[in-house]
Amino acid sequence: MNDAMKAGAVYVQTNEPDNGVIAYRRGADGMLSQLGRYPTGGSGDAKPHLTSQGSVVRSGDGRFLLVSNASSDDVSVFAVREDTLELIGRTPTGSAPKSITEHEGLVHVLNTGKPGLVGFRLGEGGLEPIAGAEQSLSAENADPAQVGFTPDGKLLVVTERGTDSIVWFTVAPDGRLDDMKIAASSGPTPYGFAFTPDGSTLVVTEAFRAEKGAAAASSYRISMGEIAPAERSLGNGRSEICWAVVTPDGRSVYTTNFADGAVSLYRIGMEGSLTLEDATAGVTEDGRPGLRDADLSRDGRFLYAIDADAALMYGWAVGKDGSLTALGSWDGVPTTVAGLAAS
Repeated sequence: MNDAMKAGAVYVQTNEPDNGVIAYRRGADGMLSQLGRYPTGGSGDAKPHLTSQGSVVRSGDGRFLLVSNASSDDVSVFAVREDTLELIGRTPTGSAPKSITEHEGLVHVLNTGKPGLVGFRLGEGGLEPIAGAEQSLSAENADPAQVGFTPDGKLLVVTERGTDSIVWFTVAPDGRLDDMKIAASSGPTPYGFAFTPDGSTLVVTEAFRAEKGAAAASSYRISMGEIAPAERSLGNGRSEICWAVVTPDGRSVYTTNFADGAVSLYRIGMEGSLTLEDATAGVTEDGRPGLRDADLSRDGRFLYAIDADAALMYGWAVGKDGSLTALGSWDGVPTTVAGLAAS
């Protein structure tokens, strides 16, 4: 792998009828340059806002990129090859897949048409289904938003907006799911989430509150296979908070506020407590809707997010204190753009 790719990369999906991935090279200074567009072979739902977090995921070893195709009901797998992506397979998963998670070659896909999960093994040939690794959610109206493994891979978590629930499963050694457990969300419409690297804390955004300026996030403690509230519905004074990403040191979480163009910064304290550090740590255009999926570079030095309504990518440099300094924006993405994975 050449020096440019070692610096890092950023990937988004177009979510167009002929779906594709737009790949960017990330320079050492955090600036992006487009490498190219790569067809997934599948179809996006062509809607301006894909209702999920985690539709584009890079495997933990960095060798593969997985992309959900919401309208063709499958997932595309790319091999990451120096300055390019190579499509190695497309695998049917179920109705309207919108979120993917991977841990050490085990993959689970969240289907949203008929809410449920399905498991696979990831290898050189793409995804191989795991016999018996299909699981329904808590209700037909679950309206799930994200699926994610805890960092140790022992639990699988799903947010259900329709039931205002956090659902989790114990992951068996063979990749199948056991022991579905359900807890009421601390606030309405749990949406995107992220874990601290040690797996002790889960931070969940609470989207689409009726009151403008009532956006909030909650934290949960994870211990002995159980998930329990820590900090309940801490507001940030902004609107429609949806996506979350935790810093590599586990001390901070950035959330994007879809309705008003702001990135908020929360601090994670002892026993999973949250404090609001800066409601507008980063701003695209104050009051403009469209800010969506976000991710940090793996070294934690840069934060990137998509603004679907403006058809732009945004980037910020992350200071030692967690503050954000704008790097700029990049055009060339459609208004249906969705998902973001950074390395």
